[in-house]
Amino acid sequence: MTETIKSKKIYFAGALFTHKDLIGNALLAKSIEGASEGKYQVHLPQHVETPQDRAEAIRDEDLKAVLESDMALFNFDGTELDSGTVVEFMLAKFLDLPSVILRTDFREGGDQKDGDNWNLMCSFYPRTQVVKVNAMFWYQENLERIQKGDVSGAYEGLALLIVAALDKVQSEPTLLPSDPEKLKTIYEWVSNFAGPSFEKLVKNTVDLDALINRRK
Repeated sequence: MTETIKSKKIYFAGALFTHKDLIGNALLAKSIEGASEGKYQVHLPQHVETPQDRAEAIRDEDLKAVLESDMALFNFDGTELDSGTVVEFMLAKFLDLPSVILRTDFREGGDQKDGDNWNLMCSFYPRTQVVKVNAMFWYQENLERIQKGDVSGAYEGLALLIVAALDKVQSEPTLLPSDPEKLKTIYEWVSNFAGPSFEKLVKNTVDLDALINRRK
C-alpha cells in the first residue's frame, strides 16, 4: 500500500517587476516541487496578479495567501529588500509560519557587521532558516547546462538546498499556543489588522476553524 504524501503549501514571496523576477521565480518554484517529490507545493502570487489595478485588492489577496499557507519562502535579493516581501515576511512571523529566506545576491548590504546582508530588523526571527548562494558562482557552475538550453535543470541544486532548509525549519517547535481558542483569537486579530477590506475577504473566503485545525 502506497502512503499518500500530504503536500504543504509554500508561499513564495519576492519582487515581481521584471522578466528576470517572474521567470526566475517560476523556474525555481517548479524545481522545488520536483526536488521535494510533491511534498511542497509552491504558491506564486504572480500567477494571479494583473498589471492593472495593483492596489488594495492585490494586497489583500497576497496577505490572504500568506495566511492560508503552511510555510513560506522569501527572496531577499537586492541592495534594498523589496518592501512588499518584507511586509509578507512579518505577517508570516506573526503567524509563526516556518520560513526560509533565500539570498543569491552576492553584493554586500545592510547594517550588520558580520551578519546578514540586509537590514538587521529583518533578522534574528525564530523558525527561520537562511539559504545563501552566490549567484555568480552558481551561474558559472551551471553555465554549460544553461548554454545547452537546460535552464530549468540549472535550478535543481538550488532547489535541493531550499528543500533541505524547509525540512529543517518545519521540525522546529511552534511558538503558538496549543489551545484552539487562543489560536482562533490570534487568527481573528490577523484578519482584522489590515483593515476592513481584508477582514471582509477573510470572513467570506477562509474557514478559520479548518485552517487552525490543519495548523495544529
